[in-house]
Amino acid sequence: MTGDLLPASVLQRTAIVYVRQSTQAQVQTNLESQRRQYELVETARQFGFRTVDVIDDDLGRSASGKTERPGFERLVAGLCSGGVGAIFCLEASRLARNGRDWHHVLELCGMVEARVIDPDGIYDPCRPNDRLLLGMKGSISEFELGILRNRMLEAVRSKARRGELRYTPPIGYLWHRELGLGFDPDIRVQEVIHLIFAKFRALGSARQVLLWMSEQAIHFPRPSDGIRLVSFDWRPVRYRNIISILKNPFYAGVYGYGKTGKRTEVVNGRARISYKNRKAMDDWEVALHDHHEAYIPWQDFERNQTALGRNTFGHAGGAKSGRGGGALLGGILTCAHCGRRLHVVYAGKTPRPVYRCDKPNLQLGERRCITFGGARFEEAVAAELLNAVAPLAVAAAKDAEDMAHQEQRERLRIAELELTQARYEASLAERRYAACDPENRLIAAQLEKSWEAALRRVQACMAAVDREHLSPDVPVPDLTGLAGDLSAAWKAPSTTMRTRQRLVRALIEDIVADVDTEAGEVVLVIHWKGGVHSSLRLRKPKTGEHGCQTPEQALAVIRSMAGRWTDDHIAATLNRMGLPTGQNKTWTAKRVSSIRRVNGIDTYVSADKSSDWCTMSEAAAELNVTNHAIRRLIKDGILPATQVIKGAPYQIRRSTLQSEAVTTAMERKGAPCRSDSEHQLQMFPST
Repeated sequence: MTGDLLPASVLQRTAIVYVRQSTQAQVQTNLESQRRQYELVETARQFGFRTVDVIDDDLGRSASGKTERPGFERLVAGLCSGGVGAIFCLEASRLARNGRDWHHVLELCGMVEARVIDPDGIYDPCRPNDRLLLGMKGSISEFELGILRNRMLEAVRSKARRGELRYTPPIGYLWHRELGLGFDPDIRVQEVIHLIFAKFRALGSARQVLLWMSEQAIHFPRPSDGIRLVSFDWRPVRYRNIISILKNPFYAGVYGYGKTGKRTEVVNGRARISYKNRKAMDDWEVALHDHHEAYIPWQDFERNQTALGRNTFGHAGGAKSGRGGGALLGGILTCAHCGRRLHVVYAGKTPRPVYRCDKPNLQLGERRCITFGGARFEEAVAAELLNAVAPLAVAAAKDAEDMAHQEQRERLRIAELELTQARYEASLAERRYAACDPENRLIAAQLEKSWEAALRRVQACMAAVDREHLSPDVPVPDLTGLAGDLSAAWKAPSTTMRTRQRLVRALIEDIVADVDTEAGEVVLVIHWKGGVHSSLRLRKPKTGEHGCQTPEQALAVIRSMAGRWTDDHIAATLNRMGLPTGQNKTWTAKRVSSIRRVNGIDTYVSADKSSDWCTMSEAAAELNVTNHAIRRLIKDGILPATQVIKGAPYQIRRSTLQSEAVTTAMERKGAPCRSDSEHQLQMFPST
């Protein structure tokens, strides 16, 4: 080819040498292709071009039209300006792998009379024959790309359908050369993964598993060799480590392919593709169950996904999980009128839960279906729950004790594995230090520090193992005693609201709530796990009624004593009987007086003039004796006296003070005031 084939007007313009390779791997390894493309600069000068511009901005970028190519944009801009005389490339596929970009370049070249030059010849897009030939080359290049891609993808899919496609497995698995896919031979890695599944089954929350493992200082393996997963660094566990294990069906023996897909969007006139968009398991291209060894059965995996879904509170149809708070029944109460979940609000100086159906009010501005306070109803549901589990309390307590021992053994096992790993790392650091030339202090000093750090790690692990060995000597609580007093265990300060909520949700599926306005009662229909239903009817508190009310037993004492005793006597009696006020305080005369006024109880009437009754002190004053003497007369049955309730002051009729028996007892001097008994034997009989 010589410069005579090109007109002088074209040679006066700039020649563009377009250099491109499809992938980064080609840029790094296929250096011969780069060399051949850069040699086109000399070819352009041989044609007679004085100005040659090399565009290599698109090295490592595909020409399929799905990736932005700044170099191609520069090429198009140069053609539009009319300053480009020819485009040099090795083949048509270097310029574009899709028809839109290819024909766009040809159209611009035809408008400015630019040439397209490759090793096969010179093409003038203004000529129909050359344009037809270039169009065919572009179509063939695009078709070739599709054929190559489909051929490779079908080969991959065919291998994946047999479960033989070897992609990087998650932590805990390795592809063995002969055995295929199996557990990682590192026992420590296996133990940590088994521990995560076991603790999630016990705690029911991925975050609680994270907090427990962080508290126990249990580390998690993190790959230190890229995607080969052969060497690990053991570091503090993260939440994403736990959630990735719990949500991955690979640990349940499922081999999957096509778990993610691509999504194409048109942005600024170009197709933009995003990959790794997760798909539902039903949409996977390949899903082979029981393909390899599993850490958990498939049933456990499905149960874990259900628990994780419930923990993500706010989804349609989902019940709030037991994650603590102040409401025992939050998230499981359903309105009997509209079928919506009841919301929980907290009211009062000491916040107490109030359940109400808010959706009609918030969405439609209508009146709330039902509203009721939650304290007494939570206590009633808790009582029903304890009655239901009472027959199984002994077995449950035994299982709980076994679980405590099992957890202790697991911690000891993890500590021993960490000690084994630490000893190996210390031995390796020692060998490295011994193999180093002592004179080379730049390296020997660093190796010495590494060896010392490894030895400190061994000491820390040994201390952890010693603590676990000593822990069995600590007395384990006798959990079987809980069977006799489930209520005390339920109300114990160590029993958290989270534990109570989880127990409720383990046995109760749902509770349908309604308010019987005529009867003034709240009706709760409990749907137990397994399909059994039970109903509770409880009186709904009236407006203004609160929980700080005086106990009925204390009110009965006040009503019985009010007409005969002063408020001071009543307060002393209530305190002596151990009956507190509604606010759990001791009684005073002022508080007794306030309760009498609120409940309409008659005031004290003095016994001096108008009453036939008197107190023990008044009786002692009339008889001119001590209170002890009156008490002895009452005890011996000589002086009749009554008590409103045991522990209350004695009440004595005035008429009985002048009886013959009392007068005789009062006249007796020098001998104790006691009655003679017919059956009393004399210590010294007369002779």
